[in-house]
Amino acid sequence: MSKYTLAIHGGAGTILKEDMTPELEEAYQAGLRQAMDAGFAVLEQGGSALNAIKATIVILEDNMLFNAGRGSVFTKKGVQEMDAAVMDGRTLDAGAVTGVRNVRNPIELAMEVMLNSNHVFLSGKGAQDFAIKQGIKLEPDEYFFSQFRYDQWKAIRDSDTYSLDHTHQRLEELMRDKKFGTVGAVACDQNGNIAAATSTGGMTNKKYGRIGDSPIIGAGTYANNATCGISCTGHGELFIRAAAAHDVSCLMEYKGLSLQEAMEIVVHEKLMAIGGEGGMIGVDAQGNAALVFNSQGMYRGFKSSDGASVVAIYK
Repeated sequence: MSKYTLAIHGGAGTILKEDMTPELEEAYQAGLRQAMDAGFAVLEQGGSALNAIKATIVILEDNMLFNAGRGSVFTKKGVQEMDAAVMDGRTLDAGAVTGVRNVRNPIELAMEVMLNSNHVFLSGKGAQDFAIKQGIKLEPDEYFFSQFRYDQWKAIRDSDTYSLDHTHQRLEELMRDKKFGTVGAVACDQNGNIAAATSTGGMTNKKYGRIGDSPIIGAGTYANNATCGISCTGHGELFIRAAAAHDVSCLMEYKGLSLQEAMEIVVHEKLMAIGGEGGMIGVDAQGNAALVFNSQGMYRGFKSSDGASVVAIYK
């Protein structure tokens, strides 16, 4: 039985202690711990990495604090459109959805795409139709509504500005957590199998059906038993251009780098060279975990069967 590990993130960005009330900080930490405990319990009981990350992401999607599932940000049209992806490192199977609405847990839909659609990536109405066919739980618009996210959107909806939750001065008073809102989980189970998943509500005020890196296999999400499982959070356009998640795997496979070394190069060198801000979490088949970011903070945590455990927010 190999060492088993789960790592999670709830977004990266300009997360400063002075912007955070003690109550909000505790709420974020409690949310991360709850999600991590749910996923780790699956691993402890001999469950698969895939089931562990699904259990983890569902809890984060159901938590209003995180920009995924419930509490997702508003688009230019004033609705929530969600993206998610999952990948199985054992088989290299993957499933992803983008632009879905009213799906309570987009990660469950991504999993259904992987297992039951003969496809990898579904979008918009087609993804919605597939969700209904598979009996995925739907919720009305009100379920996803967050006053905080609505106020964020209202401040910029009449402009051509989009927001990565952290960039615009006049939003300061609304931006108690100025961050790239994405949630992710990666795991290595008792059999040494790896899986990765990412889920997001995207950018506030996004238009033209914009898609970020989260649901794109190799950009925001990637898993391969031979190397690693990676979930990213940050300025999606740059992570897409860098093929960030897959690049970590390549550095490990072709250059023989460790997980930590490969992630450091992608996050601190390759992404920063093109102006990419954010971070990523990773695990390898030996159960090692790494949490690397170049922003002010990243909601993050990991738990291992050797007793190591961390939940953190700031640099």
